[in-house]
Amino acid sequence: MRAKFAILLSNLNVLPFARDRHDHALSVLRWLALLVPMAAAVGSLCAAFLWSLDVATRTRFAHPWLLFLLPVGGFAVGLLYHLFGRSVEGGNNLIVEQVHEPGGGVPLRMAPLIFLGTVVTHLFGGSAGREGAAVQLGGSLASAFATMFRLDAESTRIILMAGIAAGFGAVFGTPLAGAVFALEVLAVGRVEYRALVPTLIAAVVGDWTCHQWGIHHGMYNIDYLKGAVGPIAIDPVLLLEAGVAGVAFGLVGLLFSELSHGFGDFVKRHVRFGPLRPFLGGLAVIALVYLFGTRDYLGLGVRAPDASTPTIADFFAPGPDYWSWALKLLFTVVTLGTGFKGGEVTPLFFIGAALGHALGTLFGAPVDLFAGLGFVAVFAGAANTPLACTIMGIELFGATHAVYIAVACFVAYLCSGHSGIYLSQQIAVPKHPRISISPGITLRSVRAARPQITKAGSS
Repeated sequence: MRAKFAILLSNLNVLPFARDRHDHALSVLRWLALLVPMAAAVGSLCAAFLWSLDVATRTRFAHPWLLFLLPVGGFAVGLLYHLFGRSVEGGNNLIVEQVHEPGGGVPLRMAPLIFLGTVVTHLFGGSAGREGAAVQLGGSLASAFATMFRLDAESTRIILMAGIAAGFGAVFGTPLAGAVFALEVLAVGRVEYRALVPTLIAAVVGDWTCHQWGIHHGMYNIDYLKGAVGPIAIDPVLLLEAGVAGVAFGLVGLLFSELSHGFGDFVKRHVRFGPLRPFLGGLAVIALVYLFGTRDYLGLGVRAPDASTPTIADFFAPGPDYWSWALKLLFTVVTLGTGFKGGEVTPLFFIGAALGHALGTLFGAPVDLFAGLGFVAVFAGAANTPLACTIMGIELFGATHAVYIAVACFVAYLCSGHSGIYLSQQIAVPKHPRISISPGITLRSVRAARPQITKAGSS
């Protein structure tokens, strides 16, 4: 009887089905046992990092003379990297490269070095962000977990993406965007769906852990259509203006990327000794402060010492301000291009919100809406992550404006060209069908080939 029952189950494919579900359940449990503590550790470290940045920023506000120590602080961090951190100089690009081709791993020393380096940048007044540190903290800890548990190459790729998601989700308070960002940032035109669930788990756990430590993120409100319930009728004129603004957001994202890489390459060619670059960069930032007569564009741009200093939140309110985006771009390019540590994303939020504010004012459109569009769309263009940025906009500003956000982000993505802040990104699908690019080529290779193409065309 038992034999007949077993044969019946086999004929019905019940046993293979049950075995597959059993193996799948064990795999899920193993991944949960790995992802949850890793993401909790990343979230805790990001909480400590955000708290440290807040203390550093408040200290700089209380002691304005700290700006004059920016060259010294830059030299000290540069020397630290020169002596102990050459293997992690690649930063975010190193993590992206390891996801593409797992090899030597991401050294654990990346975490304390980027933590300290970014805090020093903000303590003395450099214009930088925090996403670079968050991604590197997440990638470094994830790589340590991969080494500890001897994961194979494919599992290492997945946990590195999960580490990126945990860091991004925790530092910005946007876990859904963090999960998608980790999948989308690897290649232009492709999303790594195979790691979707691990990155989502890691981003949610990282964000939740960060909140449990008492960390609160900035709130940005769009009052346009506030309180609307149900499906919202799309205003065709406003949608067209959002598309036009998306072109500007993409071009500014392109401008930021090209200036950052170009200026950084120029400095490296002419200043061979690494620690000297941020020393000179600190002097250049001080010179910019006195040239323009303002300290408004130092630091993150999310907190101000007084009401006269513009912050990201201020761009969501009416008022004439047409050039803050350009000045913040200049201060940030000089800071990061000379080797100071930090990230590009929060400055891009500032640049985008300020540009959106200016465009909204020119169009006679809702300024708060266009500040929100710029907030995410300039980043979408510079990072080639339109889907993650659309989701971030919805998480931050609500689904009421989802269509306008999506249009701005995707237009910006198309208009930013084959350039970006992460040169290790591969091009899976070219943005324009008439452009012939070998699959898998990196943005770095595309950028390096440009002078050769120019010479070939002129010969």
